[in-house]
Amino acid sequence: MNSKYHIDQNPHKGNRGLTRAWHAAKNSWCGLVYAFLEESAFRQELSLFVLLTPLALFLPISYLEKALLISSLIMVLVVELLNSSVEAAIDRISFEHHDLSKRAKDFGSAAVMLALLIALLMWSAVCIPLVFKLS
Repeated sequence: MNSKYHIDQNPHKGNRGLTRAWHAAKNSWCGLVYAFLEESAFRQELSLFVLLTPLALFLPISYLEKALLISSLIMVLVVELLNSSVEAAIDRISFEHHDLSKRAKDFGSAAVMLALLIALLMWSAVCIPLVFKLS
């Protein structure tokens, strides 16, 4: 099966070029809005991002360190969105309690926890030396 045949068979794959990019951007925006409206964990982590990003920008550190601190916060948001996607897909299949459903949701939750740990380690590695320099 060639790729043109495959694209013709899938009604969702017809857009190309700027039209595809426009639709992808709209879908991405809808996903962010929905996550903000419906996911309390996303709102909490977004609040962390909104509070800490200006701090990272004003800290007396290198541009690379600023980028790492902000990127670690963005990574938390990305992993939370992926976790919410897994949860939504599992719930779409069934609300029935099943060991594999629980395992999938727990894996997503663990991924968020590890992303938060990475952010904490990054912020600690950059900020603790600053605190000792100032005192």
